[in-house]
Amino acid sequence: MKILLTGAHGFIGSRLLAALLDAGHELVCPVRAVTPRDLGMRGARFVPADFRRMDRSADWAPLLDGMQAAINTVGVFHDSADNGYAAVHGAAPVALFNAACQRGVRVIHFSALGADAGAASEFHRSKRAADDALRALDMPAHIVQPSLVYGPGGASAALFDRLALWPLLPLPGGGRQQIQPVHVQDVVAGVSALLASPPDRVVTIAFCGPQALSLRDYLAALRRGLGVDARQRVIALPGGLARAAARIGRHLPGSLFNPESLSMLERGNTADPSAFSAALGRAPRPPQDFVDADLRQALWSRAALDNMLPLLRLSLAAVWLWTAAVSIFGYPVRDSLALLERAGVPAALAPAALYGAAALDLVLGLLTLAWRRVDAVLLWRAQIGLILAYTAIISWRLPEQWLHPFGPISKNLPMLAVLALLALAARSKARR
Repeated sequence: MKILLTGAHGFIGSRLLAALLDAGHELVCPVRAVTPRDLGMRGARFVPADFRRMDRSADWAPLLDGMQAAINTVGVFHDSADNGYAAVHGAAPVALFNAACQRGVRVIHFSALGADAGAASEFHRSKRAADDALRALDMPAHIVQPSLVYGPGGASAALFDRLALWPLLPLPGGGRQQIQPVHVQDVVAGVSALLASPPDRVVTIAFCGPQALSLRDYLAALRRGLGVDARQRVIALPGGLARAAARIGRHLPGSLFNPESLSMLERGNTADPSAFSAALGRAPRPPQDFVDADLRQALWSRAALDNMLPLLRLSLAAVWLWTAAVSIFGYPVRDSLALLERAGVPAALAPAALYGAAALDLVLGLLTLAWRRVDAVLLWRAQIGLILAYTAIISWRLPEQWLHPFGPISKNLPMLAVLALLALAARSKARR
């Protein structure tokens, strides 16, 4: 078939892309930016397109010429001014549906489990509005409503892997909310099955796991899958405290925990899996089998690193900020000036050097807390360079500091190791 696939760079879309190409389909993929890897992919044509601004049927008409099916996997989890629900979940997909209806092109639209009459969150309501617009059209289409989707590379999957490794975990309500997660491989297999069985009307189907389970039981299943035998202890987080944490999480970069997600979690996320099982010709994979044995060590390592990096960042920031505070308020200024003079700083410049170094420490501490851009590797390299410079000067002018029993200079070595790890992680994030 010739298929239009949106969201081909996304978590689900990229896996559909590979599976559909393997099955021999020809794809047209509108993406925000075409990458060098896209240009070398046989069987797929990538077209630059801004989904947020494709709100008219005419915007989709050229892309649908000659297509037999259109699969829409685009979605956002955070509502924002430049990437909001109204455009991404509403105007653009509705325009795509209308254009597909006019040309007799089948549609498979990815919605979300919970986008129904009881939808309370803005995320679910925006998804439901698009679903209703598609249902109002006289055309063959499937509305796919997946539950939580697990798979390597997924943002929510990575979050649950990280939480599964915590030995002691506070969860809203003790983690007793009911969910029904599904593996991404089953999602891809389900779409392939839907392509082979065209409906004569709009059909809604829930893509979910074989049975409902509590959030805490899901994390326990992932924990065992990641190779951790020790039992995880869960602390029930009171509702008021959970809501306060969600409000804070809303302002943290990349956070998936916010009032919207808390609301969706408290509502629950379950459905009847029978239609999905019938489409697959088997039962979906249960959560205890989500972690493939050959990926277990890699996923454990990724989750452990992701858990530790924020702690390393916080400890590093604390060192810089504490050093700045001690330099200005804690340590006797006369003794600090004497040390600077022994290190080779002229007496007339020693006060400027002292307060300038303290100001630099303060700035580095604040940047360590706040910098979230993909070029953060520059920050870590700057700190490495500064610590190496400090260490070299002190080793030359004050070598006795190496013999100090509290190790004020030798402690630079683990600091450098932490910074090197943060720099490597930043480079990996920038490449992704």
